[in-house]
Amino acid sequence: MKAPGASGSGPLPLAGLRVLDLSRLLPGPYASLVLADLGADVVKVEDPSGGDYLRWLPPLAGEQSGAFHALNRNKRSLALDLKAAGGPAVLLRLAATADVVLESFRPGVLARLGVGWEALREANPRLVLCSISGYGQDGPYRALAGHDLGYCAVAGVLAVNGPAERPLPLGVQAADLCGGAWPAVAGILAALLRRGVTGLGAHVDIAMADGVAAMLAMPQAMADARGTPLRREAELLNGGAACYRVYATSDGHHVALGALEPKFFSRFCTAAGRPELAERQFDDDRGALVEELTRLFATRTRDQWARLGHEHDCCLSPVLEGDEPKADPQLRARGLFLQVETPWEGRSIPSLATPVRLAGVSAPLRPAPRLGADTGAVLAGAGYSDGEVTALREAGVVGAVDMAWPPPNRLG
Repeated sequence: MKAPGASGSGPLPLAGLRVLDLSRLLPGPYASLVLADLGADVVKVEDPSGGDYLRWLPPLAGEQSGAFHALNRNKRSLALDLKAAGGPAVLLRLAATADVVLESFRPGVLARLGVGWEALREANPRLVLCSISGYGQDGPYRALAGHDLGYCAVAGVLAVNGPAERPLPLGVQAADLCGGAWPAVAGILAALLRRGVTGLGAHVDIAMADGVAAMLAMPQAMADARGTPLRREAELLNGGAACYRVYATSDGHHVALGALEPKFFSRFCTAAGRPELAERQFDDDRGALVEELTRLFATRTRDQWARLGHEHDCCLSPVLEGDEPKADPQLRARGLFLQVETPWEGRSIPSLATPVRLAGVSAPLRPAPRLGADTGAVLAGAGYSDGEVTALREAGVVGAVDMAWPPPNRLG
């Protein structure tokens, strides 16, 4: 598998790294997006009958999902049926020259297909296999189905989010990204560093429930130290402190006050014309101060408060909603919002940059591939002859981009 060329003013840090990505939906594809943006040659290995389910999740941006476009730029697509006779042999042959295999099946699925860790390690002792699952490769929940909400619930994260009356779902996929994708990136890179010393690969076991539970490291330690459990809207960082809370403004918008340090809260109170409130920052009667600040914030608009926050540097920020973040000067200056040209759509697809930046290099912007678009090239790069590729196509082991569109198992 020949890696695509680098982009930017210097070599990309992961140029030459070969990744076979068998994962679907969000955690695995986001992890491989980070690797691809850093220069890795990421090949999505997808079922010819429909590929990654995310391809067909409404709303579509042309023939594919907008979400799929955002998570799968800078990758190539190989349509390979691992359940077909000969499919596992193709994957093992590809793995023999790869550096990383990333997968997100339930524990045991790869082994049943004949391409589990033992088979992959035999094909390539230097290979790193990263498995992302809900609850990990062992334990009583290992075989259970699940989604982000359930992992957050079991880990205790959901219980500390929302008002005191009831927990609320987080507005972002904390378990998928913070519990799955980012630990996967860290685990893969750590295993590759160790391989540089030992010459041997590793099986990286990522459990999303474990990963999202790690987000409680500091609040749980504080709760353990005081001897009482974590509670909603009662902790320092979830609404229990008047100085670290969201408040409504006079125009129906909101601001986020994050003035934890006394110097910042004092600076805010002085700038707002209420310097006497500073000494009450951590009063036992927190409700009274919340009420005072609620009335105070209701006297000005969100933008007026935002200007005060910037002018006095007191950790006060506007709560941007809808498309407003796209116009924020700081986010725009950082190049967070991308437009990726997709020639076969005749359009550009909006996307977000991944947040790992290295000075002097920039990520490429190749569009997310159509299903099976790179099947021939990937197989040729692994040493398959034209005749072998043709035979695999005729046997239904591999597919191509000209398959029935859309495939029958699309979501929606």
